Amino acid sequence: MFAKIFKSGAKSGAKSGAKSGKKQTKGEFDELLAMIDAENSKCAQTREALKDLDLFVLDNSLRESTVGQIKGHTLENKWAILEEVKKCGFENIIVSAFSHAPRVDDMFVKELTEREPDVSNYYAFTELGEGEGLQDVPIGLKKMKEYGLQNPIIEIDLAGSEYDACALLQKRIDFTRKELSPDAKIFVNLRDMPFAMVKCPNRVFTVIKFLGTLEKRPMGILYEEPTGAFLVEELTGWTKAIRELMRHCKWDDGLLLVHVHKKWGYGEVAQVQCLAHGANGIWASICEEGAALGHACSAVSMMNLVRLGNKKVLAKYNCTHLREAAINVTLHTTGSMPHSKQIVYGKRALDMAFDFGGIAGGQVDDSDFDMAKFFGVTPPKRISTLASSEMIKSRLEELFGEHEQFTLEIAEKMKERMNIDLTYENRKEEYMSHVGLAMLFDRAGGQMTMEMAEAIKNEAPLMKAHEELLAGVRAIWDEWDLREEGDERGDGDLEFYSFYNAFMAPYFGCYECDAAKKGLQAIDMNADNNVDWDEFAVYLKWALREYPDVTTVEDLLETAFLKGLIPAMQDERVN
Repeated sequence: MFAKIFKSGAKSGAKSGAKSGKKQTKGEFDELLAMIDAENSKCAQTREALKDLDLFVLDNSLRESTVGQIKGHTLENKWAILEEVKKCGFENIIVSAFSHAPRVDDMFVKELTEREPDVSNYYAFTELGEGEGLQDVPIGLKKMKEYGLQNPIIEIDLAGSEYDACALLQKRIDFTRKELSPDAKIFVNLRDMPFAMVKCPNRVFTVIKFLGTLEKRPMGILYEEPTGAFLVEELTGWTKAIRELMRHCKWDDGLLLVHVHKKWGYGEVAQVQCLAHGANGIWASICEEGAALGHACSAVSMMNLVRLGNKKVLAKYNCTHLREAAINVTLHTTGSMPHSKQIVYGKRALDMAFDFGGIAGGQVDDSDFDMAKFFGVTPPKRISTLASSEMIKSRLEELFGEHEQFTLEIAEKMKERMNIDLTYENRKEEYMSHVGLAMLFDRAGGQMTMEMAEAIKNEAPLMKAHEELLAGVRAIWDEWDLREEGDERGDGDLEFYSFYNAFMAPYFGCYECDAAKKGLQAIDMNADNNVDWDEFAVYLKWALREYPDVTTVEDLLETAFLKGLIPAMQDERVN
């Protein structure tokens, strides 16, 4: 087909003057257009399926986010995470995976069942069995009975095993109905589903048919892709087959929940495609933290449904809290904020990168989904060489309030300074933060304001090593402050002479020279003929953020002066 098209295209181009923009030969690309139409038709069906999906969320934030973490959850973390997921409107929540050794889960579940009279929507993982042939009742079910939980997730592995899975499942279901609750909501997790589908698909289908033909069926089936290595098309094909078998068993109301781990970049796509082809729910944490490289989390999957126009998910869950919950659960789990470019809930996920539409990160067109607006957030304007002067001016006002200096003219100079940094001075710096933008403004000819100093003072704290360096500089500061006389002694400010001797002398030849006076004027933001700590700290904090490898107080001071203060003072005029 392609050979014919290209041959025809080359001939018609030569004769009809394709370069001049004349109309192409009729029907020349019909086969390609038909191929696109066929693919678009499939995509339209996928979009409609996702738009109409009544999503079931089985939240796993209390378990998934701690699997394989360097730092586990404390009891306090557990309660904080539970509060976050409840704010999202999640009612069905996995609270534990029990083992023989007591751990935080045991204490948490004990407290949970004591505090909350209704635990009918809480779930816990359990193995299929223990001992020879897996005949013994697993510890998970025993502890559920002890603690008063009634909804088990029975995990089974079908590839590489020969036990009678159906007979054992019948035993565990009978035990659950008798010992835990006749109304127990039971799930069976096909833990190694992809491998079983490759090695023994008939065994998978036999188990599903068995569950689907029980007089009192389980609530549904869970399955997972634990490696992140299988293709999206493979997972969707298996999902369709499982759903078709469930329909054949007249198990149309059965839940089929998907869970996909990440490794090769397929995670979110695979999970959403499974939802479009037979799965009707997910079991996942609100954030992507988890074993190995994490998993396709509920925050990202649900926001994909929202952006595609799914009204059911909006009515069923508090989707506007998804971003905040994902951030907080990440913090409770890792002790750190999510990666800045994390989809949906990273710091830069809502950035407006350009002042025009039609390109990634540009303004949102009327037909686009505005995620920042959905979450009630004003998108930060990303300051780079591609930012417009209007964006730079707006960012100045956003961070430091309105000021007569914040004009389009100074914004244009700031943009020029960014290009000079990269092109001629080999300086790679950021201009988004309070410190970064203030320093760019100063070096472009602006006069640092007290509002800038105050905003920088209140910015997010530095890491511990940097705080120690800052404390080292402050110790020198305090020593010179105590040398001053009268009311100036120990007042927290340094007179110009003290500041020069304490910090400037290595970089300026004399106290009285114009260069030193320019430097003092640049740093004296409130023009009171003194230098206060917050004014000096602007340059120190900037140096620490831009050049985080500094290791000594001397390195910090040298960087602050040579790369910060001295370039910033060039526009100063000696009074």
